[in-house]
Amino acid sequence: MQNRLLILFVLLWSGGLFAASIRAEEIGRVNTTFKIVGANDKIVIEAFDDPDIPGATCYVSRAKTGGISGSLGLAEDTSDASIACRQTGPITLPPKVVSGKEDGRRVFKKSTSLLFKKLQVVRFYDRKRNALVYLSYSDKLVDGSPKNSISTIVLRPWSGS
Repeated sequence: MQNRLLILFVLLWSGGLFAASIRAEEIGRVNTTFKIVGANDKIVIEAFDDPDIPGATCYVSRAKTGGISGSLGLAEDTSDASIACRQTGPITLPPKVVSGKEDGRRVFKKSTSLLFKKLQVVRFYDRKRNALVYLSYSDKLVDGSPKNSISTIVLRPWSGS
């Protein structure tokens, strides 16, 4: 039984790291708290492109816990995060987005603790205003956080400037 739990733990942990590393590109970071031992607490800025909508890019800033536990990957990051999404190229919406079948689709996930806590971004399409709406929030297996942030991209013809 213990071997099965260990295998499950390793799969969940490694799967979370792999999924997180595929789509996010670190843009920068700043230290917020000096730690004598281990890494400093920091704010990390990452960018990711919407996997279904070329020309839509989101930037997420999030807190990252330092110290010894943070250096070892054992710390749980706070639920503080912010998001800003922009049109970075021409956008043509796929039919599944326009139809609303993709509302609430997760377009980004980042593990923020060793197990069970994730920062997620989901996308909605506001047909009336012709805008993409991105919601960032943190969830946890037992209790999530009401802290959230949104950003919108109002769809306009791309002029390249």
